[in-house]
Parts: sequence; C-alpha cells; structure tokens
Amino acid sequence: MVAAFLGLRLYSVLGRRAEHGEESIPTRFDPKRPTADSEPDEGGPAQPAQQLEQMPAVLPAVERGVRDIAAADRRFEILGFLEGAKAAYGMVLEAFWSGDRETLKELCDDDVYESFDAAISAREDAGETLQNTLIRIEEAVIDRASLDGSMARVAVRFVADIAAVTYDKDGTMIAGSLDDAVESRDIWTFMRDVNSADPNWLLDETDEG
Repeated sequence: MVAAFLGLRLYSVLGRRAEHGEESIPTRFDPKRPTADSEPDEGGPAQPAQQLEQMPAVLPAVERGVRDIAAADRRFEILGFLEGAKAAYGMVLEAFWSGDRETLKELCDDDVYESFDAAISAREDAGETLQNTLIRIEEAVIDRASLDGSMARVAVRFVADIAAVTYDKDGTMIAGSLDDAVESRDIWTFMRDVNSADPNWLLDETDEG
C-alpha cells in the first residue's frame, strides 16, 4: 500500500463474504454511534479512558493521546472508531482490487486517488485482473494516538486474512490462491481536525505492520 491521504466516506460495505466466514463489517464510520459498553458521558473524556482500561491490546503509550483527543472532541468514542476503521479497511481494499475508480474517487483525496489510478491503469495495460477477498479481520487495535493542535491522529494496527489471485489477459491464474489466505499486517493512520463539523476521518498514512 502507498503511504498517502485517503478520504473516508463510509456509505456502504464493499467487502465480500467468503465461504470461510468473513467478519461482518459495519456500514458507517460514526464516532457518535453508541455501543453496548458506552453511554453518552457528560463528564468529559473519562469514558474513552474507561474503554482503554477494558482493552488490554491497546498499548499503554496511547492513553495520553486518547485522553487529549477525547478532551478536544466529545464525539470521539474508541469502540465506534475502531468499528469504522475496520469498515474503512475493507472498503478501500475492495475498491482498489476491483478497479472501482468512482468509489476510490469518493474515498480518496487527489494524491492517493492518482496513485491508485496509476496502479489500476498498469494492471489494465497488462491485461491483469485481481480476485481478492478479505476473509476476516483478526485484529484491529490502536497502536498510536496524538493530538497536534486541532489535528487528531490515531494509528490502527490491522491483522487480516486475505485470499488473493491474479489472472492474466487470457483468464489464466498467474499468482495466488483462493483456497489459502495470507496474513496481512498493516498500520493505517487516521486523521481528523477536531474543530471541523465534518465527523469523517481521513486515512493519512498506510504502512506495513
């Protein structure tokens, strides 16, 4: 994946279910969505901090960043954020795999769209197609969190099982297997101006995890 900026407009789910049982992915990235473990808290940022205590996979180093973000953005809610991040992960991957430029243009800013568009064009010029499937997301945990001025950044570490196959212009399989999923590890950093009325986060950077 190319490190870049991706706009997240989570209006649908593009991931497919595999026979092995793909994890259900929410259709919206809505930090205000209530969860079973949370209720609106009039007392400030304590609610996200309490959720951190219930999530041992979250590194202790992120606690200060989460507290700072929650203090600046009352809409920030950890569990809802992570569900939205998982949805974004599946949507961006599927749109790229399928060569859906229209959807990518909605999901990405100009720079990252151009990068994806170039990769899709190279595939098309070679006559190659992908038949990739996100089988399941095994793990999605906060790896880093910070607030720089009004800009919040939260890095999420994903561990996912992906089945990937590439076909040539004649329809012959040239790489991969749909029967054997490969583990993928990525760290995606999401960014949002907490002073903005827009609740959507942007995918600011992607790295191998």
